[in-house]
Amino acid sequence: MLLNKYLPRIEFDSYEDFKNNYRVNVPEHFNFGFDVVDAWAQQEPDKRALVWCDDHEHEKIFTFTDISRLSNRAANFFVSRGIKKGDVVMLILRRRWEYWVCATALHKIGAILIPGSLQLTKKDIVYRANAAEIKTIVCVNDPFVIEQVETAMHETTTLHSRVLVDGTRDGWLDFESEIAKMPDTFARPSGEDANRWDDIMLVYFTSGTTGMPKMVRHNFAYPLGHIVTAKYWQQVQENKLHMSVSDSGWAKFGWGKIYGQWLCGAVIFAYDMEKFIPKKLLAMLQKYRVTTFCAPPTMYRFMLQEDVAKYDLSSIQHYCIAGEPLNPEVFRKWYELTGHKMYEGFGQSESTVMLANFQWFEPRPGSTGKPSPLYNIQLLDADGNECEDGDEGQIVIKGVDTEPPVGLFTGYFHNDELTAKNFAGGVYNTGDVAWRDSNGYYWFVGRSDDVIKCSGYRIGPFEVESALLEHPAVVECAITAAPDPVRGQVVKATVVLAEGYEPSDSLVKELQNHVKRVTAPYKYPRIVEFVKELPKTLGGKIKRAELRAASENAVHHIG
Repeated sequence: MLLNKYLPRIEFDSYEDFKNNYRVNVPEHFNFGFDVVDAWAQQEPDKRALVWCDDHEHEKIFTFTDISRLSNRAANFFVSRGIKKGDVVMLILRRRWEYWVCATALHKIGAILIPGSLQLTKKDIVYRANAAEIKTIVCVNDPFVIEQVETAMHETTTLHSRVLVDGTRDGWLDFESEIAKMPDTFARPSGEDANRWDDIMLVYFTSGTTGMPKMVRHNFAYPLGHIVTAKYWQQVQENKLHMSVSDSGWAKFGWGKIYGQWLCGAVIFAYDMEKFIPKKLLAMLQKYRVTTFCAPPTMYRFMLQEDVAKYDLSSIQHYCIAGEPLNPEVFRKWYELTGHKMYEGFGQSESTVMLANFQWFEPRPGSTGKPSPLYNIQLLDADGNECEDGDEGQIVIKGVDTEPPVGLFTGYFHNDELTAKNFAGGVYNTGDVAWRDSNGYYWFVGRSDDVIKCSGYRIGPFEVESALLEHPAVVECAITAAPDPVRGQVVKATVVLAEGYEPSDSLVKELQNHVKRVTAPYKYPRIVEFVKELPKTLGGKIKRAELRAASENAVHHIG
């Protein structure tokens, strides 16, 4: 088993044993392409790595030998275009199978990979290309993406090569024909050309709700941090299919669709859907007999609008959620339908999984679980003191200067000043607020900027959202603060209604009374606004800052 090379110990008797004794060995020149992909290909040539399909009845199955050889061809191609160790390449490939090939190839070269979303506009691409000094961009054959890249080219300073996947176009290199010319062997770089574990491997542009995105940098040890993510939280199984629902442009892809999963020998199931349609996703889970599954709570909520019982999901043995807090009502309904509890995890683009519901204890609906053994997590109050059980505080990681955790980002690319600021005193502050109960479970409250201060009360948006989502009329909602001359701030609910419900004053009153019944009455939303959809970032996060800014001008239903 490949994990034995990196984990002195794999099995643990309890969470306390896991938390205290988990260790990971990081080889000096660890490289995911050679030490994982090629290693599996050498050990088990026919071992499946990737099962890929799309909405047009296309299907491809790849072994690790296939990925090894194709990535060698791609590495030779990139090198022929002048890409070398430390150079930056952006991939905008949705969920195309070529992403796994290109990512592996770039890791083998020692280049720096930047994933990108299909929704990036010309402005986004210009900013990213110039800020990160991108040299080559590889894109899926999508008209919008092509247009944005082509119009951005003349405003970039370092971008010199455009590569197209699944098609041809003047001015673009055709990925398929170019790699076909290349040999399927690629020698591991040595000497100064070889990467060290602490070299930069990957940069994520964070999808913040305000301001320009920051460039989060990860080193070559980052994949090893995701062993905890895959094996102990997602509970992937060797040679069984795992699916995490994510576009390749986001950190969630690195969490669930490549690194930890392949380290554990699991098979990635990739459904390259053009649009999320709950019925189609449920049908794919049934058809391919997926064993472990991870998706954001929003997707579970929309799947619950369908007749889930019609689909045979008996192959799925473990469900996870991440990307946003899990509302207890979703947990309860999914458990009733499938007999399986959902295991929430929490983390950021800056990390691997930080808090999670692990196998040694029962998940509690609404709790994000307990700390990963990789991180020294504490809750700090406004004065920097550690919080007692029951008290809210900011989630921080201590000791990042003396014992840098495997999997935590190393700072911000090309921004030493911001890096120093965020790691001051050896502490990384996530900016998220939570509280811990007497049994060690953590309960997410919200981003520190999102906590509402109303008449002396502190109200976390998540708890009010969870209350509203228990009502059958609500399919999605966002809780934000609205200014109030008497109370300072009041709770505002922006609500997307389920099919069959229409906005009305009586429904407003019904929702308000519902919240008063299921949580503390002072938390009820005094303002309710109905919308067709919630504004979201490219990464799918709700733009709460935008909702707050719009509060004074919107037409509200007030109770």
